[in-house]
Amino acid sequence: MSSTKKVAFYTLGCKLNFSETSTIARSFGKEGFDKVDFSEAADVYVINTCSVTENADKRFKNIVKQAQKANPDAVKVAVGCYAQLKPEELAAVDGVDLVLGATEKFNVTSYINDLLNNPDRARDGGEVHACEIQDADFYVSSYSIGDRTRAFLKVQDGCDYKCTYCTIPLARGISRSDTLQNVLDNAAKIAAQDIKEIVLTGVNIGDYGKGEFGNKKHEHTFLELVQELDKVDGIERLRISSIEPNLLKNETIEVVSKSRTFVPHFHIPLQSGSNKILGLMRRRYQRELYVDRVAKIKEVMPHACIGVDVIVGFPGETDEDFLETYNFLNSLDISYLHVFTYSERDNTPAATMDGVVPKNVRSKRSKMLRGLSAKMRRAFYESQLDTKRTVLFESENKEGYIHGFTENYVKVKAPWNPELVNQLHEVQLTSIDDDGMVRFDFAGVEA
Repeated sequence: MSSTKKVAFYTLGCKLNFSETSTIARSFGKEGFDKVDFSEAADVYVINTCSVTENADKRFKNIVKQAQKANPDAVKVAVGCYAQLKPEELAAVDGVDLVLGATEKFNVTSYINDLLNNPDRARDGGEVHACEIQDADFYVSSYSIGDRTRAFLKVQDGCDYKCTYCTIPLARGISRSDTLQNVLDNAAKIAAQDIKEIVLTGVNIGDYGKGEFGNKKHEHTFLELVQELDKVDGIERLRISSIEPNLLKNETIEVVSKSRTFVPHFHIPLQSGSNKILGLMRRRYQRELYVDRVAKIKEVMPHACIGVDVIVGFPGETDEDFLETYNFLNSLDISYLHVFTYSERDNTPAATMDGVVPKNVRSKRSKMLRGLSAKMRRAFYESQLDTKRTVLFESENKEGYIHGFTENYVKVKAPWNPELVNQLHEVQLTSIDDDGMVRFDFAGVEA
């Protein structure tokens, strides 16, 4: 029987968390651990938590139960945003042995051996190691390599914005960036592993450059990062994950439009189409700026895909404010929405604001916007039919089909063919299937 210790990971939340889980997993690999699936028996289970929605909090307990069932004697570790915000609460969950906050999570292996050698460890609840968030002022490079077709590359962490609904600055600390050279080196390492697409990720990536030296001095900007990454050999595709509208400059849009590798796909949080609500949220722009950004993108890249984050049911949002948001979104040339139902988070100004929107009203508004999003996606896909695009095929066989994404984020499907996995192919988009995905012909191949 193998004496090699096994570790399993579960990641909640954003792409940034996935990149950090991968980095933590590599540190376990260096200590001789084998990585196994979370449903299997392991010696250590690491859960990377999220604090953005209420649901992520509840899911944590279920995931711990899942680990307990797979191996009651294993060490269960909580890391990530929720672990920083509410460490004692997580430590009190039955089965949790160790909770590591924002600065400690990358040193998880140094805590593990003691725990593995201590059979009495879980009697008094989990151990907590969480710093004051102001001490989270150093940067740890991360990137994820798991799904062979795509990697998440972290370029920035933390946030200096003070949006009234958000716990991220409390969970991740001040805005700080990786050095430009580190990012380029990591991108080259990823490309060397035959990964075709890199997604840039961070908490507020448009703020890139700030904190490169542990202070606020800027040597580089997000625009320079984009320009330099475009020159890295071996990268086929680069995608910008999510960028604040006030930090997405026209120059960056121009560079992407002429780029060798950056794809015409932007995800730009709006949060509300009402200037009144944007003010209550303490967002750093008004809706007029958003109109300009969308117009600029479509002017230089008419086929670009634009995704939008929006929050419904924020305190003070009346029916009129919501309709203003609905109509505003409907008027924009955008491709899909990510709809978030507002949920109160402890220690945020919004949690104590007047004008609380009843849960059933929040839910109804969310449903309306999800319906609008489905229409938008359909209209965008229809606009792309009969065009030639390049598809990167994914590695999973889903009920006999292979899926992939075009450079402008149209999801396509074809009968499963393992030879297509992790390949880029030029195709002609032909029709939309019953499930909303797009069918195609291979370009240059007679039907």
